[in-house]
This record gives sequence, structure tokens and C-alpha cells, in this order.
Amino acid sequence: MKKPSFWLKVLLPFVLVFVVLLLWAPKSSRWGYDYAKGQPWRYETLTAQFDFPLLKTDAQIASEQAEQMANVIPYYKYSQDVVSSSLHSLSRAQLPGDSLKQSVARQLVHIYEKGVIPESVPDELIYVQRDKRAEECPSSEVFTLHNARIALFALVSQEFMNLQVDSIFRAANVYDILQPNLIYDEQLTNIMHNRAGASISPTMGYVNAGSIIVSEGEIVTAEIVQTLDSYKKEFESNVGTDKPLSWIYFGNALVILAILVCLYFAIYFSNAMIFKDYNRFLFVLTVFTIMALVELTFIKFSSEWIFLFPFAVGALYLQAFFRTRVIYPVYIVSLLPILIYADNGAALFMIYLVSGIVTLFVFRNLSKGVKQFLAAMINFAVVSICFGAVKLLGLVHYDFLRTEAMLFVGSILAVALHPFVLLLERIFNLVSNSRLMELSDTSSGVLRSLEQKAPGTFQHSLQVMNIASAAARAIGADEFLVRAGALYHDIGKMNNPQCFVENESLVSADRDGKYHADLSPLQSAQDIIKHITDGMEIAQAHSIPAIVSDFILTHHGTTCVQYFYDKYIKEGGDSSRKAEFCYPGRKPQTKEQVILMIADSLEAASRTLKDYSAESISELVERIVRYKIADGQLDESDITIREISTVKAVIKSYLAQIHHERVKYPNRRIK
Repeated sequence: MKKPSFWLKVLLPFVLVFVVLLLWAPKSSRWGYDYAKGQPWRYETLTAQFDFPLLKTDAQIASEQAEQMANVIPYYKYSQDVVSSSLHSLSRAQLPGDSLKQSVARQLVHIYEKGVIPESVPDELIYVQRDKRAEECPSSEVFTLHNARIALFALVSQEFMNLQVDSIFRAANVYDILQPNLIYDEQLTNIMHNRAGASISPTMGYVNAGSIIVSEGEIVTAEIVQTLDSYKKEFESNVGTDKPLSWIYFGNALVILAILVCLYFAIYFSNAMIFKDYNRFLFVLTVFTIMALVELTFIKFSSEWIFLFPFAVGALYLQAFFRTRVIYPVYIVSLLPILIYADNGAALFMIYLVSGIVTLFVFRNLSKGVKQFLAAMINFAVVSICFGAVKLLGLVHYDFLRTEAMLFVGSILAVALHPFVLLLERIFNLVSNSRLMELSDTSSGVLRSLEQKAPGTFQHSLQVMNIASAAARAIGADEFLVRAGALYHDIGKMNNPQCFVENESLVSADRDGKYHADLSPLQSAQDIIKHITDGMEIAQAHSIPAIVSDFILTHHGTTCVQYFYDKYIKEGGDSSRKAEFCYPGRKPQTKEQVILMIADSLEAASRTLKDYSAESISELVERIVRYKIADGQLDESDITIREISTVKAVIKSYLAQIHHERVKYPNRRIK
């Protein structure tokens, strides 16, 4: 890795992320105490440094609001239209004599002046609005409709004692003429109802500067928690910003720098090759930056709503392109802003760490179709248990049911956001595991052509795939990538399949069964070598991702076609032309490429063995690997000696199983 390239490609993105996070980080001092009801105060005696209001708890405010709102006086509007309508109906009523009708009209007006409501109300007072004035009125001074009809009968009966007033009223429907003229105003009552609730003061007094809030070792009671919460809110909203802004920036700069250093070494120790693959490096940095910005946003504006965001989806995005050893350290570092800046940071960090781990585990087997929702429910159950645990310990003070609802939504969002990995795959030109699995489908176009044109090569590729994937599993390499690389590494052979020994059955009879019989050693070598360039052309034509087509270039590295080179030298050839017998590829750089190179060579070489004993197979494996190392083919790779030993052991076991001895069945005469 060249220094100028490193500074430009790696350090510059880190600097940009540093600047973005520094500008977005909280600009106020963080409350430095953690406390819980029933636990002892672990710090020195805390004394108020300033006057601050003592805030009511949510429960206290809710209780006072309920009490205040229960005392809200209902509003009624006086309706003159009802009075006019009643008098008009009375004028058309069939009553015996004008004097009786005039008496009824007079008493109606009297009753309406006091007011008539539909039914009795539980409130002792009501408001009666006439025109634009609302006056308080005892509910006992107005008539209910039932009482108003009784009063009308009584008042008229006093004037006309000789008449059967009740019978006359019923015959003329006078009782029905009387209707409520005080109409309940629900809208205005609700407005006053809400105002009453909003008028509750959020404070219940002041604590003076110099007062002792809590002493060292004192048990934190509910009253002390209330006082501490009030002091904390005042500190964070006002006092914390009184520090010089330059000091706040300096502190944030040191913290963010430390986090980015952790991220750098998390990548470096898990897979330093990421720094060489620029797109993969930018992808990791982008996922980290998005997660950090989201965390800081919730911390700055509303830490309670942080439960809505599915941070575990960041781990899923990483899982699509990286192995576990990269995912976990990067994901853990991405959660550090929560741990450092958020209230109850340790509890939140634990919840989302567990969420990420569980999600990664269950999505391995539940990532298809409706199974994703089962994975989401499993994740929800686990984070719910974690939240319930920290809630029981008093480490968080969020409302339980509301937080559970947000955790449920967050778990579903993890499923909803997961398909965006396909968009990220295109943006960063990466290849996800699902894409590698798709490429490994042997019914795909390129592999189907290989099977038809070069069946021997196709079978060889399948065997190499099985050997290489077993070795990759053993050392924790990318098995999906190795399988895809193995299937495509020899696709160039389909352009000239007869050139290769595994496809000799395709050679026409007029060539005496041997493709190379009439060719010079150099021409034979050139025809064999050409499958590398042919393979790259086919891969490019079919848009095979570079991470897969790289196996075409590296599976032979820069080795020579040794058989034909030796034959060339024996025939008096010029040794200075050795380069013409060497493959135009490059040496493998990743563990996966090394595994495929070794598996490819050994699968082909094992076919030449006459003795498939364990000793013979072991000697072949050791010899081939020793030759690759001596030839410098593994010099640029990141594989270790220990991993090479593991790969050799796996391949020995695999070859022994393939070529195990079989029982000889006796010949039977067919009748």
C-alpha cells in the first residue's frame, strides 16, 4: 500500500466523517451522574449550584390535569329561536279561550327566561351564554324539560283552577310545544376543558442554590429522583451551554477521534484488505456514519424515540458483504455514540448490541419471504426482555408500554429496510451473498454453456467448488465467494474445450484423440494460457462482478505451463522465452483466491495418482502447496501458515473420501 494512496483514499474519508460528526455532535455538557430509585448515591454529596424549579412528575401532572378537567363547567347557549318556535306553535294550538292561551304564553316566556335543559346534569354549576356573554348559573336554577312541563302545568292551573288543565294540554299537545332552549355547546366546553388541563403548572416550587440535593451514600428515594430529574433538566437546557463553545468542540473532537480510531483498528485487525478494496471501505464507512448520525440526532432532539430506529439493520447490511469477524467489531464501534452521549447510554448500548447479534444470527436461516417477519418477532421478543430487565433494575425511566410499541415498530422496520441492501449493492458496486448465491446457480446462462461445451471442465469446476468451500469453512473464509469463483474460474475453456485433457473425449477422431499431437510446445502452451484472457472476456460480456472474475486471473497466478515448457527446453528451446509459457494473471491476494488456486491444482493433480492411499494423497498435497510457496505465488496474500495447514488437512481428508477404495463385486454370468 503506497503512502500517497493511503492518505488520499483512506485518511481523507475518515477526516470527512470526523468533520460531519463533529458538527452534528451535541453542543452542551452531558449530565454526568447515573442514578436509580432505591440505589445508593455513588458520588460525593451533590449541592445545587444554582436556583432551579422543582418539576412535577408526569404522574403528578396527569393527576392534577384529571382533577382540574373533572371540574370544568359545561357551557350552554341560550336559543331564542326555540322560544320563538314554541310561541309560534302555541298560537296555532286549539285551546278553549284566548285568556288560557295568553296565560300559557306568559308562563312559557317565564320558564324560558330561567332556561330549560334536556335533562339534569351532575355539575352544580353551568355557564349560560346569551349573545356574547356567558354567566355562571347554578344548575338548580334552570329547568329540566320534565320539570319545565310540570312547572307550566302548575302555574297555569293556579290561574284556571276550574279547568282540567292537564287534559286540555294533552289534547292540544301543549307539553310537546315546550322544548329545551339551553343547548349544550360541546365544542366550547372541550376548549375550556383543554385549557384547564394545559393551565396546570409544571413546577411545584424552587430549590435554592446551595441546598443539598443528595448526600454521598444516601438511598435515592422517589422525592430525590424528582429533584435530581429537575436539576438535570435545568443543567442540560441552560447551564450546560454556558461553557465556552470552543471547549465543547474540543471535547467532542477528542471523543469522535477516539471512536474513529477504534473504527480504523476494528477494520484493520478484522480484515486489513478492506482498505485496498475502496468500494468496500467506503461502504463500511457509510454504514457507520449513517448509524452515528441517526444516534446523535435522536440524542439531541428526543432520546425516547431512539427505540423506533432498527440499528440492527446496519449489521444486516454489513452481513451482506462481509464475514462475521468484520461485522461484529464495526457494529459495536457504530454503537459507541449511544454509549457515550445518550442518557442511560449503557442500557441502550446493551439493548442494541443484543438486538444486532440476535438479528445476525436469526437472519442466517430466516431471510427469505415471510420468514423475515418471524426473525423480526424473535428480535422483538429478545429486545423486549432486555428492556424489561433494565426497566426492573431502574436503569431506564421510559414508559414501558410506549417503549414496547416503539421496539415492535423498530423490529418490523428492520425487515422493511433490509431490501435496501440491493440499492447499496449497486451504489457501491459490491456483490452481496445473495448475489453470489444467484451466480452459483448452475442453471445460469454462462454455467449452462460451460456444461454443454466443456462438460469435463464443468465437472472439474464442481469438484473444485466442493473442495474449496470445505476449506473456506474451516478457516472462516467467505464460502459463498469461493463457490462462485470456483464455478467461473475456468469458463474461458469453453472457447477451445478440446485443448484441455478433461475434455479429450470431444476431440475428433481425425486428430487421433490428442489435441496437442501436432502442435509445438509453445503453441500448446499458448492455447492453454489463452483460457485466462478468454475467461475474462466472457466474464465481461456477461457482467460477472470483478470480485468473482478475479478468480480467473488468480487461479494460476503467474505460474508456467510446466509440462510444455520442460518439453520445449528438452527440444532445445531458448530458456529466455520462459515468459511466453507463463499465465498472464496475477498472484492471489485474498484467502479465497489462495484456497481456489490450491484446490484447482490438487483436484487436477489427484486424477494422475495411481495410489490413493492416505500417504500418497498427503504427499501430493504437501508437494503442490510447497511448490506454490516456493514459486512465490502466495507472497502477496493475507493467508497465514496456520490457515494453510488447515486448508491442507481439509483437502487431504476430502480427496481421501472421493477416492476411497470400493468393494469389488464378483462377475456374474448373465443367463
